[in-house]
Amino acid sequence: MESLLSVKHVTTAFDTEHGKVTSTSDVSFDVKHGETLAIVGESGSGKSVTALSIMRLLGKNGHIAEGEVRLNGVDLAKLSDADMQKLRGNDVSMIFQEPMTALNPVLTIGYQLVEAIRLHMPLDKKEAKKLAIEMLTKVGIPQAERVIKQFPFALSGGMRQRVMIAMALVCKPKLLIADEPTTALDVTVQAQIIRLLHALCKEYDTAVMLITHDLGVVAEMADRVVVMYAGQVVETTDVYTLFEQPLHPYTVGLLNSIPSMDFDDKELQAIPGTIPSNYNALPGCRFANRCPLATEYCHSNKPELMDTGDGHLTRCFEWRKLQQGGHLQ
Repeated sequence: MESLLSVKHVTTAFDTEHGKVTSTSDVSFDVKHGETLAIVGESGSGKSVTALSIMRLLGKNGHIAEGEVRLNGVDLAKLSDADMQKLRGNDVSMIFQEPMTALNPVLTIGYQLVEAIRLHMPLDKKEAKKLAIEMLTKVGIPQAERVIKQFPFALSGGMRQRVMIAMALVCKPKLLIADEPTTALDVTVQAQIIRLLHALCKEYDTAVMLITHDLGVVAEMADRVVVMYAGQVVETTDVYTLFEQPLHPYTVGLLNSIPSMDFDDKELQAIPGTIPSNYNALPGCRFANRCPLATEYCHSNKPELMDTGDGHLTRCFEWRKLQQGGHLQ
């Protein structure tokens, strides 16, 4: 089956006062119809830049330097600005990180939702308002007729995120990009938002590209996982294999750093060092300086994504050691 979204060898760059800086490099993955693909990695790994590249929302100084992004076979880079604007919200939607700032503070909830509906649907104002109220009710907002007249400041963070979900899914897009959809929400609200997203996307048969650093959310929602580090994809596999047999030391480090519910004296493990700067290209593997398996060869040679079998991809010369020995401790 042909993929809904295909990202092939995408390199994204930004023009800065210090020259051109590469933010992501040779990023490749696909999203199948109806599936949930999670993209994980620490801050600065290139997750959000990848999402903004797909949406063509990089700003004036950002651009895709190499590679292509195709949605249903259409090369998004070749679309005019007008055609891309029609596609956003209709075929592909995005939920941004901060529900507190994603909505316009000087416009009512109803105005913003009705505007999004009428941009993509041939409905008059009355019909669009009715649909907006129905959608707000569907995402769990009580008294939607009253809420639609309110400004964003009157709603809690969880309610604002529900509004963003309603806005993103009202046109039943084929693909939803959710960039850290539970950021700044408390734990109980996070769980509610994740369950809501999961249920609505299943109902609408909407594929999801979920950007997160929360591996608990990944385990609950994802079918497949892409792990990113320093602007590169370092591992891709199904969610079960990721937790049972990770084949990149960075993935292992992420898994080992999850706090355990076992109350013992075991020290919480962390990955030593920091993510390398985009300004200074390393001659070898980008994770080598932090990797317990790194050899001299790793420090001087760049690994490519290798297929280890059954579509499990890893960017590591030493993956067989992990396959034989399990998780690093």
